[in-house]
Amino acid sequence: MSQSSAGTIASASATSQSAAEVIASAGGVTSALRNAQAAPTVFPVQPEFTNWRSEQLAWREAVALLDQSHHMTDLFIQGPDALKLLSDLGINNFSNFKPNMAKQFVAVNHEGYLIGDAILVYLEDGLFDLIGWHMVIDWVQYHGETGNYDVTFERDANSAVRDGDPLQYRFEVQGPNAELLMEKVSSIPIAKTKFFGMLEFEIEGRRIRAIRHGMAGQPGFEFWGPWEDYDLIRNALLEAGKDFDLQLVGSLAYSTANLESAWVPSPTPAIFTGQEMEDYLQWLPASRMGSIAGSYQSDNIEDYYSTVFEIGYGRLIDWDHDFIGKDSLKAMSEQQHRTKVSLEWSSEDLAAVQRSLYEAGTPAKYVNFPKARYGLYQVDRVERDGKLVGISHDAGYLTNEQAFVSLASIDADLAVPGTKVELIWGEAPNSTKPAVEPHRQITIRATVQPAPYSRFARESYRKSF
Repeated sequence: MSQSSAGTIASASATSQSAAEVIASAGGVTSALRNAQAAPTVFPVQPEFTNWRSEQLAWREAVALLDQSHHMTDLFIQGPDALKLLSDLGINNFSNFKPNMAKQFVAVNHEGYLIGDAILVYLEDGLFDLIGWHMVIDWVQYHGETGNYDVTFERDANSAVRDGDPLQYRFEVQGPNAELLMEKVSSIPIAKTKFFGMLEFEIEGRRIRAIRHGMAGQPGFEFWGPWEDYDLIRNALLEAGKDFDLQLVGSLAYSTANLESAWVPSPTPAIFTGQEMEDYLQWLPASRMGSIAGSYQSDNIEDYYSTVFEIGYGRLIDWDHDFIGKDSLKAMSEQQHRTKVSLEWSSEDLAAVQRSLYEAGTPAKYVNFPKARYGLYQVDRVERDGKLVGISHDAGYLTNEQAFVSLASIDADLAVPGTKVELIWGEAPNSTKPAVEPHRQITIRATVQPAPYSRFARESYRKSF
């Protein structure tokens, strides 16, 4: 999440309360989320080392170093029932999951709606690391603590809420020169492996685990180690990177990487209604409820939920094991669903939004660059001829494409590149979130494009491994 993003940190008065208490005080879920007093999240990573445009170019043209040590949560899950817990909650196939493997873990609620996703790393027998946004991590921890599982947890929250240093550093190198860089800096050969495959480096005498992975849809590696080695490893990468045009990437550019690879970072989690959610909301701290932003309006929180099919996770379902929500998800699979696409925003209409800042009257909602999301759960209306046809999740500017795009889920019959739609930008009425200034709604024309938007990410990314 970028320096300018909002939505993860609740006001101090809410941090000691449960989500259920805050919802009751607000008079309902949607009111609590739409008016959440969430301040912008600021992580101890520079917004820019050069400028965010050049930093975006680096992962396409050379190699970029991204510091992921501060914005993600790690949940270490250990015990004889750790794999069973994950299998009971995840839609994924765990039949051949072994140490030194990783996968994208996805969970749904009892009614089959998406809770969230994270990267799951199988470290060793009985020990896993679940890495990512807190939504699905909370769900796993809740079930481990309240269910009949012989497991223990160690949670390393992100730096916005953590006291002290992280337990681990986490770096990502990404771009066409990423492998050349790692071959130089590592004293052992780089193993060939597939996407999400695990391998090892040795840097300055430290053995380091890594995943073949890249947030922006470019070749890359994600790797980690004990926090006390942070400076040692970072300095080694910077020194070796001089030969490969290595560029440090700040939090502003990093926040846009998902738009190139078409990962939707935070769809509204289906945790506010349904079976067992009353108990869950009593367990969940209010500070991790999140916030809703955008032009889509409904008093029914379930209208904000997504399915795994709408976000592109249907391919991950393993029907040969039991998991929470399986029967409901099976029924969903037989229905038609919206399709994930990229929306390319009209440059003329974006210019009109900017121009409104200099004209008399109430301006349009400010469009922040390079990332325009202003709530943890961004939900904007997508229309066709005045009719709702989908929602837009996340938006920002891609220097490599010279385009402003958003990730969206729209009706399947419209998910054809070149289709014209309209996106409603801004809120009516304006919410009381700190990130929302007085503004008026405006319609922005958009063109449906594939997801991922980047041709390389779409056609060659996984094959390149």
